[in-house]
Amino acid sequence: MVRNGKKQSPDYARISAATAMSLGLSEGRFYRGAKNRCANLLVHYPEGCAANCAYCGLAKKRTGAYDQKTFIMVQWPLFSMDAIIDAINDGPKYVRRTCISMITNGRCRRDTIAMTQRLKKETRIPISILTSPTVLKIDDLKAMRESGADMIGVAIDLATPELFDLYRGKGVSGPHTWERYWQTVVDGIEIFGMRNVGIHLMVGMGETEQEMVSIMERAWNLGAVNHLFSFFAEPGSRLENRKQPPWPSYLRVQLARYLLEEKSIKGSRMIFDKDGHIIDFGLPKDDIWEIINSGRPFMTGGCLDEDGEVACNRPFGNCLPGEKQWNYPYPPNEEEIDLIQNHIFALSPD
Repeated sequence: MVRNGKKQSPDYARISAATAMSLGLSEGRFYRGAKNRCANLLVHYPEGCAANCAYCGLAKKRTGAYDQKTFIMVQWPLFSMDAIIDAINDGPKYVRRTCISMITNGRCRRDTIAMTQRLKKETRIPISILTSPTVLKIDDLKAMRESGADMIGVAIDLATPELFDLYRGKGVSGPHTWERYWQTVVDGIEIFGMRNVGIHLMVGMGETEQEMVSIMERAWNLGAVNHLFSFFAEPGSRLENRKQPPWPSYLRVQLARYLLEEKSIKGSRMIFDKDGHIIDFGLPKDDIWEIINSGRPFMTGGCLDEDGEVACNRPFGNCLPGEKQWNYPYPPNEEEIDLIQNHIFALSPD
């Protein structure tokens, strides 16, 4: 259905370029045979998002028509929900989850719930919602759970309240607040259960590695899980000229996240230098190298499928395919492990 002469949610949604490829709605191949295991949908309205996050391609004040704006560096083509649901049902069996990404728009609460209900009724795979806390109340989270979603995400993104306010709140005349986002984390855990709320955190925004470890530990202790991203400049955004963080720094944060969540290593056991770099992870070196050599800490973290494996693996979502990956969507091979080994403890930029 086209409402008011416009293609918009809940009858239409934008999907990521990777999703379109995986579901056979566009042509293309993934580097090194990677597979996109989650169908990523984006709620869509012609007027767009009311927020103005400094790094986001969908920011209200970014120039250009909203339906032409990229998000996470790629186009998100618009399809009817009929076409998306048919493609999910006819798609490859490795697509094991659907995720609906909200935007900051007053209509988004109602339409996200309607889209979730339809996906639950008409498709075979579990559903996550990447929430927009600024437009949500606790009853909306309850309605999302009742409509069929089993996990939610909260894009905290920044490691400190000061950075959050600078890049998402008052610093950019934006509507978001640190307190509201964390309250949604707490409410989400109460409604969806322990480890069914994912925190998005973005490395490279001016925080130290020590600050990132601290916020990851806070989220984990609350009952959430951490999904790491690297800053990756969106052309035309306020931060289009900002560089990605040094790769060694991102590798160390990835390893710290793995140790916090998978090995129960507390942040207090880690040692940091005067600049906040991690110089000791709190385990014997032989144990650390064994974990590094497994490659698992450097693979993408995200919502899980029904078998407990990562479904939201976002191939090349925050880097270009090539020699170094900021999030590996597959197990790193021997050459890639060697590259990680040679860089992870470097304290100077790569």
